[in-house]
Amino acid sequence: MNGTPSSPRRLVLAALTPHPPIIVPEVGGPDTAQAQRTVDGMRRLAQIFAEARPDTIIVISPHGPVFSDTIAITGLPTVEGDLRQFGAAVSMEFGNDLGLAERIAKRAKLRGVSTAVIEPSIIGRLRGPRRLDHGTMIPLYYVLQAVPGFRVVPVAMGMDTPDRLYMFGMALREAVEEGDGRVALIASGDLSHRLKPGAPAGYSPEGKVFDERLVEALGRMDVGAIARLDDRLVEAAGECGLRPVFMMLGALDGLEVDAEVHSYEGPFGVGYAVASFRPRAASDSARRYDDLVRGLAEKRAGRRVSESPYVALARRAVEEYVRRRKVVQAPEPLPEGMERAAGVFCSIHKGGQLRGCIGTTEPIRASIAEEIISNAISAAMRDPRFEPVEEDELDDLVYSVDVLSEPEPISGPDELDPKKYGVIVRRGGRVGLLLPDLDGIDTVERQISIARRKAGIGEREPVELERFEVTRYE
Repeated sequence: MNGTPSSPRRLVLAALTPHPPIIVPEVGGPDTAQAQRTVDGMRRLAQIFAEARPDTIIVISPHGPVFSDTIAITGLPTVEGDLRQFGAAVSMEFGNDLGLAERIAKRAKLRGVSTAVIEPSIIGRLRGPRRLDHGTMIPLYYVLQAVPGFRVVPVAMGMDTPDRLYMFGMALREAVEEGDGRVALIASGDLSHRLKPGAPAGYSPEGKVFDERLVEALGRMDVGAIARLDDRLVEAAGECGLRPVFMMLGALDGLEVDAEVHSYEGPFGVGYAVASFRPRAASDSARRYDDLVRGLAEKRAGRRVSESPYVALARRAVEEYVRRRKVVQAPEPLPEGMERAAGVFCSIHKGGQLRGCIGTTEPIRASIAEEIISNAISAAMRDPRFEPVEEDELDDLVYSVDVLSEPEPISGPDELDPKKYGVIVRRGGRVGLLLPDLDGIDTVERQISIARRKAGIGEREPVELERFEVTRYE
């Protein structure tokens, strides 16, 4: 093992890394050079790991067994994986620091954060992989070139709110400081997946904005600025690294840190950032949790001030129902524009992820206001894909309201535009609907394909098509 076994355990290094398989030469071959900045950044980071001499490396990945309400820690005595799915004969095997894993779970519980050590008897029943995922292995591939003989604690990213993810990080460091040895932490996550047309998740101009703001704030360790990142910006970016970042920042709370961004690029439409965070001394002035809380509060307040009357009504309807089981009445007189009847979709997001969406393609109530009230409550409480919204979630919810025009039949896909028109596909009693201007859906073919899947209609089955326009309120 590296380091001196009798030395006090402490967090000696944290890092943000991407995890594209192409940066592994055995996978990418000559194409690896297209991400040369990232490769160079990872090699530099590996040398920093060598200087830190960790005995154990904790890796937070977005590609492990991810749950909506629990952070999972792998509890296998030995963890292993390979890159065969990417065509490379690269394999890894590590001992798991089970003592540290258990202490992290216990400390997190004391902070009210749900964390589970996934035991061998349970892990086989999970949807996630039994073996190490590529979000864990890609960073370790480079670290292994400079640091032999360390143990690994695999942690799956949690889908919880930023403040709770941050608290998990604080619990993680408390657990680290309880033991012996030297520990490093890797937050594995790519940034926006929508940097250019043809990117894996489609294109959004907000992707570049998100990446620039996040990378700049990380270089300054500005936790408040990261907390203030607008939820709609985060959602539009299509990232997978922000939650691991919050977890990592929590582990660095109360520590003076030398932060350095070694590289950033997006050659394939996905943002890759490599950064190191070298802790120095503990300091009360470096406690950043309050900055996080203030940033989140400012974001919520700003959101409410700027939201439209349509969204304000949806929010009020949900909050009254969740808190008091009371259905609010439509305002009198009805606000201008809400007095007519129309189909309405109400969408609810939490932390950039869909939390509920229910709508009507045609009006079934006397006014848009009544349609909003009914559909907002249904989105919060009756979307079969999600558990009902609970009271402690209300402050973290983001709403949008889509008012639909009357659907009109069309003769074929050439009359569609995914940015302008929503689509309805019909075959018999099976109906699938997709709203327009959705992040990552920038072709008619993809739009129709998703609508088909929602309706359970095969790709080759003939369908009737309708289109509609939407006025979106946020």
